[in-house]
Amino acid sequence: MEIQAYFKILWKRGWIIILLAAITAVSAYGFSKMQTPEYKGSVTLHFRPARADWGLQNAAKGLLPSYREFITNDTTAAEVIDRLRLDMPKDSLLAKVTTSADEATFAIQIDARDHDPKVAGDIARIFAEVFKEGQDEWNQEQDKRDQVEVYIWNEARIGLFKPRTKINTLAGGIFGVMLGVVIAFFLEWLESDIVRTAEDVERHVGVAVLGSIPAITSEEAAPVRARRKRRWAFLKSFK
Repeated sequence: MEIQAYFKILWKRGWIIILLAAITAVSAYGFSKMQTPEYKGSVTLHFRPARADWGLQNAAKGLLPSYREFITNDTTAAEVIDRLRLDMPKDSLLAKVTTSADEATFAIQIDARDHDPKVAGDIARIFAEVFKEGQDEWNQEQDKRDQVEVYIWNEARIGLFKPRTKINTLAGGIFGVMLGVVIAFFLEWLESDIVRTAEDVERHVGVAVLGSIPAITSEEAAPVRARRKRRWAFLKSFK
């Protein structure tokens, strides 16, 4: 099939694509507005080895996974609940918290989610503070040359985590367009065996069409039917 034929199909059934895109986009927008907003608070921890030693720096990199585990363990969660006086079990709190490490910058980001933006920020901040206090205590027991200092790099950054109304609406519209295109070509495929034009005849039969019987309208057919009725009445009069 030529590209022009594809464009012809899309132009012919474009209303289906537009309609489905509108329906899916509006549905995605409505679904997003029905969701309860959830916010995310983020705090970044940076680590600095006591000396610029290749071995110590690599050891610090290797410790990042264990630091992440320490941040999100039950002991830290219990301390956060106690300080913030949260009315929730440790498992529920830990389900709100995620961490990610960046070995290139010796950093760990703590993210906390909650329906209250202030609570989300407080949770991330207290997790960072509890971890820093624990690391500071650990450093006191180490030789100064082996210490790994930790710094709370920023105040809690708070932003909307979900729903992403614009993204959801755009995704819904794109899905509607794709679905509309599929349906348009499917309908065209269902009607592919129906002969409507001389081109359809040539395509199916493989022979050039030299002529065609023109279709007549109901107004043009009325006199013909009238003449047939008069002729039939005349013939019946001889019986």
